[in-house]
Formats: sequence, structure tokens, C-alpha cells
Amino acid sequence: MSDLIATVRPDGRLADQLRPVRFQRDIAPHATGSVLVEFGNTRVICAVTIEESVPRWMKEQKVEGGWLTAEYSMLPYSTLDRKARDISKLKLDGRSQEIQRLIGRSLRAVVDLEKLGPRTVWVDCDVLQADGGTRTASITGSYVALEQAFRRLIAQGKIAASPFRHAVAAISCGVHEGRVILDLNYIEDSAASVDMNVVASDDGKFIEIQASGEEATFSDTQLAEMLGVARKGIHQLFEAQQQALIER
Repeated sequence: MSDLIATVRPDGRLADQLRPVRFQRDIAPHATGSVLVEFGNTRVICAVTIEESVPRWMKEQKVEGGWLTAEYSMLPYSTLDRKARDISKLKLDGRSQEIQRLIGRSLRAVVDLEKLGPRTVWVDCDVLQADGGTRTASITGSYVALEQAFRRLIAQGKIAASPFRHAVAAISCGVHEGRVILDLNYIEDSAASVDMNVVASDDGKFIEIQASGEEATFSDTQLAEMLGVARKGIHQLFEAQQQALIER
């Protein structure tokens, strides 16, 4: 572990060090809750809106409570080369679809949907600037936006208590040049031999782990190291989330 900590990266960070994390609340005035989250140069707007109805399938199946779903998109100017909008192709690209499903699963894992009542919560994540870790920033920022939205629903008398069971946060890690590192930026991510995303709740349990070798394999030892640095980073993200929620 001492070798891991001593590894200095091109941006000056240690191997197990997060990029600067910032939250700017109420970035979208018409949303019930919103935040601009920044992981270094990755910047994502996470906004929550509420519909006082549930999807048709819930009505037909007589499912109690509410529903929470997410949408994710990268704005055309979020990358160095312009990214065409999905609407221009008349379909959602596979990557965006996979990420928004991950965001939705991660949030539903920590929300008691019955406490929502018969309403739908929409979480929209729009990437303003992409420099690696957009999905993990989206999940981490969405928690802050959702907590704001739930507090407002309580203040309006629409729900009695917060539907959150736990806080949720996510971070990336991987193997780059033979070493385990935390919170990869784009340059590191594009050259990593192993890429991993970890989503966890604040009771120490994992919600989802995505790990893959990029034309490479990884060992039990490397897997354990990645999970170790991910746990450390996620703990720091929980602290940053709570600080953002108490700041005016």
C-alpha cells in the first residue's frame, strides 16, 4: 500500500487521491432539487423534477408507492470533438442507455419507493464537461439533488419523511501503468488496463461494481486494492455530500 500511496500522477495527485470535488446547489431554479457537481474537470448538472402520477405499468399491476427513473446525456460541447445529440440519430446510444440505467438502479437501491406516494421522480443528468468519471459524478451529484427535492416535498406536506434509506455515492478506479489508482481522468481512463466503477451506500455495502480488463486481466490482489481505494474515496464523497447539504 505504501507504494500505491507514493505514486504521483501527471496532475500531481497521489494514487489514492480524489480530484477536487465541488457541489453548487440550486443550479436549475425550476427543478425541485438540483446541483452542479464537479469531479475535477468533469462537470454534470443533476436535476430532479416530480410528476404527481406513476407509470402506466404501475397502475395496471397495482404496484403501491412511486417510481424513480433517470436520464443521462452528454451535451454536444462536453467533449473535445462535438458529440451529436441522440435526437439527431433518433435513438439513445448504447452507452447513454447503460449509464442512465445504472444511475436509476443506484438511486432506487437506497430509496423507499412506497414512501414517495403515487408520484414519479425524474433525475436528469446532463454532462457539461467530460474528463472521465461522468457516471460516478452523476450518481454522487444526484444524491444531493434528490435530498434537496425530498426536503422540499416534506416542507410542502406531500411526504412525511425522507424516503432515503441511505446515502449513495460512486467513484472510479483502475489499473494504470501497472498501479491501482483512484478517480481516473480521461487521459488515465483511456490508457488504463483495467477500469472499474464502484457504487456504495453509506452503511458500507456495495450497490454495483463494474470492472473490466481492457485487453488485459487483473489479479485478486489488484481487485482488493481497487476496492480498498474505492471505499476510501466513497467515504470522502459522503463527507462532501453532507457538507454541501448543510451549506447555505
